[in-house]
Amino acid sequence: MTDQTAQSDERIKSVPLMTRLMTRPELGAIAGVILVTIFFLFTADSAMFTLAGVMNFMAPAAQLGILAIGAALLMIGGEFDLSLGSMVAFAGLIFGACLTVFGLPLILAIPVTLIFAGMMGSVNGQIVIRTGLPSFIVTLAFLFILRGLSLVGLKWATGGSTQMRGIREAVENDFLAPFFSGEAFPALFTKLADWGMIATFKNGTPKVQGVPVEILWFVALTVAATWILLRTPFGNWIFAVGGDSNAASNSGVPVRRVKMSLFILTACCAALLAIIQVLDAGSTDARRGFQKEFEAIIAAVIGGCLLTGGYGSAIGAFFGSIIFGMVLIGLTYTGIDQDWYLVFLGGMLLLAVLFNNMIRKRVTGER
Repeated sequence: MTDQTAQSDERIKSVPLMTRLMTRPELGAIAGVILVTIFFLFTADSAMFTLAGVMNFMAPAAQLGILAIGAALLMIGGEFDLSLGSMVAFAGLIFGACLTVFGLPLILAIPVTLIFAGMMGSVNGQIVIRTGLPSFIVTLAFLFILRGLSLVGLKWATGGSTQMRGIREAVENDFLAPFFSGEAFPALFTKLADWGMIATFKNGTPKVQGVPVEILWFVALTVAATWILLRTPFGNWIFAVGGDSNAASNSGVPVRRVKMSLFILTACCAALLAIIQVLDAGSTDARRGFQKEFEAIIAAVIGGCLLTGGYGSAIGAFFGSIIFGMVLIGLTYTGIDQDWYLVFLGGMLLLAVLFNNMIRKRVTGER
């Protein structure tokens, strides 16, 4: 091959750093985190960026992020799940009933809850795959079905109430409880307080008792999802199925199995969030997870997931969720009306779609 041919061959042409960065799906979310941070540095009380303040906004960000990671993988695979929020309520019902009605320990209640959620996810997947109906429509139907089942089930389990209590008493002294509720590493934070490295109250108790466990789950899921997407054949299959399912099928990719796995995984992410929330609150109710499906999808879109599938990242969903947490809690550190949060949701979704559309055209070369 001559030098002139090598220079003209796009396969070996050097790509500028800025161009490579512009094609990264998480670029918009990272830029959003930076901009939101700058905004609150100038408008919010300085307490927002203390260790206690960071934990305050990272906890809701992590809870949303657990859903957003599952939603992002499913969107990369070319599908949606609008039943996520209702799945949180339904899984909360199953989990609460296992503990308070049937008296099961956590070591049994948790897998039972995940199995039930996975079964509902597989029903979604089977209907989408076998009928060819858009997942938007199928999961929209299950949004109402699961919410209704949660209402009916709670009334059955509690004798007429839509709220189930007694969870905390049922799991008292259970060895698995600290893995799904409360704060991790309390001894470490006590030591840090003794050494004067973190803020304390007047009696010497640290203002931050530990890391909320949902943050650890959030980080672990992000790492696992990123590894799957970038380092495994299954990750390649997800991108291929979302990009062009017919081409992927012709290339030997098990399209149906991939989509089924993603629907089940997304439902299990919702169940995991339900378990964490129910144990933290000590109760569950029919409104749990209300409208969280939309926030999870918006976080995934902000994180770079295309609505058409085949493009996105778990890291992007990670930063997209942090933006939500920062704005939700950050507004309480300012004099701004918290109802502006809803305006922010719509604005961020619109900006993310416009930005992602521009990136898609740059990547594909469309005019």
